[in-house]
Amino acid sequence: MNITRTWFSAIAAGALLALASLAPVHAADDVTYRGLGGQQGIKNIVATLIPLIKADPRIKESFVDTDMKNLAMRLEEQFCALTGGPCVYEGEDMNDVHRGLKVTNAQFNALAEDLQIAMERNGVPSHVQNKLVAKLAPMQRAIVTK
Repeated sequence: MNITRTWFSAIAAGALLALASLAPVHAADDVTYRGLGGQQGIKNIVATLIPLIKADPRIKESFVDTDMKNLAMRLEEQFCALTGGPCVYEGEDMNDVHRGLKVTNAQFNALAEDLQIAMERNGVPSHVQNKLVAKLAPMQRAIVTK
């Protein structure tokens, strides 16, 4: 075996790997993000979700004093970041946000149902809906305080 050829092949392979790492590719973990329609899709879902929350008799009273514009922005960031998008969630920790609110499992589930309705209305496939809900489900421990 020619040592020069082996050495050149190793350098060429290293250079290709370095170039590949610079190429803008979708990460394997952004499939859910893309399934939601990217940033615009998430924005549309949240825009559909907020009126559902405000109209839902099971939870609307819990949001009377909430800055809904800020909530929408934080939900967009959170959904984007959780699903592998380019966003960074800059909101507060879920424990801090929900401390003292006495959120029940029924309220948590009502919000999850409203989110699924919002995703359906925006044409999100059910397997993608399930992936987002699965990423949000662990937050239940921090949110449900009653």
